[in-house]
Amino acid sequence: MIPADHPAVPVPAIGVLVVNLGTPDAPTPSAVRRYLAEFLSDRRVVELPPILWQPILRGAVLTTRPRKSAHAYSQVWREDGSPLAAITRAQALALAPLFPPGGIVDHAMRYGKPAIAERIAALREKGCDRILIAPLYPQYCAATTATANDAVFAALARMRWQPAIRTLPPYHDDPAYIAALAASIETGLAALDFTPDVILASFHGMPQRTLEQGDPYHCHCQKTARLLRDALGRDLRIAFQSRFGAAKWLGPATDATLAALPGEGVRRVAVVAPGFSADCLETLEEVAIRGRETFLHAGGSDFAYLPCLNDSPDGIEMLRIVLARQLEGWLP
Repeated sequence: MIPADHPAVPVPAIGVLVVNLGTPDAPTPSAVRRYLAEFLSDRRVVELPPILWQPILRGAVLTTRPRKSAHAYSQVWREDGSPLAAITRAQALALAPLFPPGGIVDHAMRYGKPAIAERIAALREKGCDRILIAPLYPQYCAATTATANDAVFAALARMRWQPAIRTLPPYHDDPAYIAALAASIETGLAALDFTPDVILASFHGMPQRTLEQGDPYHCHCQKTARLLRDALGRDLRIAFQSRFGAAKWLGPATDATLAALPGEGVRRVAVVAPGFSADCLETLEEVAIRGRETFLHAGGSDFAYLPCLNDSPDGIEMLRIVLARQLEGWLP
C-alpha cells in the first residue's frame, strides 16, 4: 500500500526524444546572435581553447555574422517558424502514434528551444523511466551526435531520479535509410522537367582535422553516398558545404563543385542533402538559393534541389524502423 501522504507516482512510460541541431527564435540579428553565441561556444563545435576563441567569437564573429545570417534565415522562414524547428516538431508528432502502448515522443534542440534538459524533465514528469535519445544525424560526428548526448548526460547529472537512457547510433548505412533516400530522390527526379547529368550529394562540412583525429563522419558520408549511388544506379558525386574559418575542411567543397561542373560539360544538376534529416538554413538557403545562383552563373542550364526526407511518409517510416529497433525490450 502506498501511504496517503506519499508523493504522486506517475504510471511508468517509455520516452523517445528526437533531437536536432537548433535554430534562432526569429530571423533577427539579436535572435541569431543569441543562438550563435551558444552554438559556437560549444567545445565540440569549435575545438580551440576558449581563451583563444572567445575573444574572436565575442568580437568579430558576433558583431558581423548575425546580421548576415538573419537575412539568410529571413529568406527561408516559414509561417510556423524556422524550417528546422517546424519539421522536427512535425516528425515528432507523426511518430507519436506509432509507438503505443506506453510510448511518448517529444522533440528538442541541442541549441535554442525547446532545450534538451527541459524536455527530458517533461518526459520524466510524465512517468518516463526509460528514454531513447535520438539525435537525427544519420552520420556520426562529435560536433553533432556527441554534443547532443553530452547535453543529455549533463541534464541527468542534475537529476535525483534518473531515467534509464539509450541513444540512437548512426544509421548512415541502414537499409531502411538508404531505401527511403533512394525512393525520395527517384520521386523528386520524376517530377523534374529535365534529366540531370549529375546528382550531387552535399553533406555538411567538417574541418579536415576531425578525420585525422579519428572522427568517422567522413567515412560515414562516403559510405552513404556509395550505397545511394548503387541503389539509384545513377552518377552521384559527393561534396561538403558550410565551410567556416581558415582551417582546411573536408572536400571537395559544394560551392566550388557547382561552379566547376559546367566547365566539365555538366549542364543539368540535381542536388540532394543526405546528411540532413530535415531541411534547414544550410539546405534551403545555402544550396537551393545560393547553390543555384552559383551553378547557373557558371554556365549551367538547369538546377534542382531535392528536399530532405523531412516528415514525408517514407521518412517517418524509416525513423519508425530505426527507433523501434532501439526500443526492443522496452516496447512491444
